[in-house]
Amino acid sequence: MSLMRRIERGQTDEGEASSKNGKATGSVDSGNNSDGARISGAKSRPIASTPKRQKGSYMELKNRVQNRLLAELDPSIDISDVNGVRGTIQELFETILTEENIVLTRPERLRLFNQIADEILGFGPLQPLIEDKDITEIMVNGYKNVYVERLGKIHRVPMTFESNDHVMRIIDRIVAPLGRRVDEQSPYVDARLPDGSRVNAVIPPISLIGPTLTIRMFSKDPITVEQLIEFGSLTKESVEFLSACVKANLNIVISGGTGSGKTTLLNVLSTFIPHDQRIVTIENAAELQLRQDHVVTLETRPPNIEGNGEITAQQMVVNSLRMRPDRIIVGEIRSGEALDMLQAMNTGHEGSMTTAHANAPRDVISRIETMTLMAGYELPIRAIREQISSAIDLIVQVDRMRDGSRRVVNITEIVGMEGDIITLTDIFQFEQSGFEGEKIVGQLRSTGLRPTFVNKIEAAGIHLPPSIFGTSNRRGIS
Repeated sequence: MSLMRRIERGQTDEGEASSKNGKATGSVDSGNNSDGARISGAKSRPIASTPKRQKGSYMELKNRVQNRLLAELDPSIDISDVNGVRGTIQELFETILTEENIVLTRPERLRLFNQIADEILGFGPLQPLIEDKDITEIMVNGYKNVYVERLGKIHRVPMTFESNDHVMRIIDRIVAPLGRRVDEQSPYVDARLPDGSRVNAVIPPISLIGPTLTIRMFSKDPITVEQLIEFGSLTKESVEFLSACVKANLNIVISGGTGSGKTTLLNVLSTFIPHDQRIVTIENAAELQLRQDHVVTLETRPPNIEGNGEITAQQMVVNSLRMRPDRIIVGEIRSGEALDMLQAMNTGHEGSMTTAHANAPRDVISRIETMTLMAGYELPIRAIREQISSAIDLIVQVDRMRDGSRRVVNITEIVGMEGDIITLTDIFQFEQSGFEGEKIVGQLRSTGLRPTFVNKIEAAGIHLPPSIFGTSNRRGIS
């Protein structure tokens, strides 16, 4: 996208938004020329040579320099070449400081340049947080309050936006390239960053504290199964078992609460899918990071400003059946698409996977029953449960523990029906043994029970050693 396009969307014009709030911006064109004239390359009005930082605030200085830099920067420049554009911006920046006789120390000069470059090329004050590899969540509660999750703990960071308008400009910058919108008619939106990180924004009148922004950061380098073992989320035995289940085309649901690591685990399990299979993924905001070559990525579409053109996950699941998939992966089932997903699993698309919000394996069953009814069909509960028991083979429950760690706490088989009840059996279960300081100590252990689908795994040419299932004689849950 060209710089002109981004400026036309109001994503980089600091001066305009600041003037709406009644703040002095030191605009380079406070006369008759319009903003469009300034942006299109009109010559800026000379600024007094007295160092502005001695007269006003740091923010006024930033806005003055930034507005003049935007006026002199070629609006047709392609900002996709970030390094090249950053060099061009730095040259203009140094020239402007010299011409305006603005005296800054080296740290001040570096800070000012980084902030202006982030406003033009990145996501403003959020850019340093986005680039921090230790941050897993960014939470903006109005322009004054910014929090991050680092190593499982939430901390407030000493930074603010200039105003609520500034937050809105960053939100617009995120959602506009995706063809999505957020305004008073549609005051919340799901989106994603270019790296796949998940974004949710809520604005007034729904949010009473100003625009709020929540960003679930994804690792720049996808987490590997070896790292999950190192973190204690899984054990070698459970990984070997899950790998066999994926390769043997078992249908798997990953469940857990918000921020528990469902999508991360889904990404990891997808690495076990053979590379010669065709995979169709369906998501509300594309965030899966599958490494296979033959992957078709589909993304739902919200309605336009007239309320038309919406494409739901349920419609896309139905359409995906005509795309000759070997496997269908739905990022998350939330409503009526659960019924179509169950039917797909039962009609030759084995090995499909999805995630769902639930607190325990038994709760997953209840949630899928409810979501199936949301499809609009008056189906008997027993018929729905028979669909679930025949379609889904395995539930993998993940949990965000009190110490901030994410762990798999249950690997549970759906055995079948006993009367009107779906029977579940825990194959692996997390056992907590104590604490080391504030850190929870425990391990995912085998219950000693072999799943009934072992024959299916062996039919796929995979032989699991008996040691994986241990020697315990515990019974399953029902």
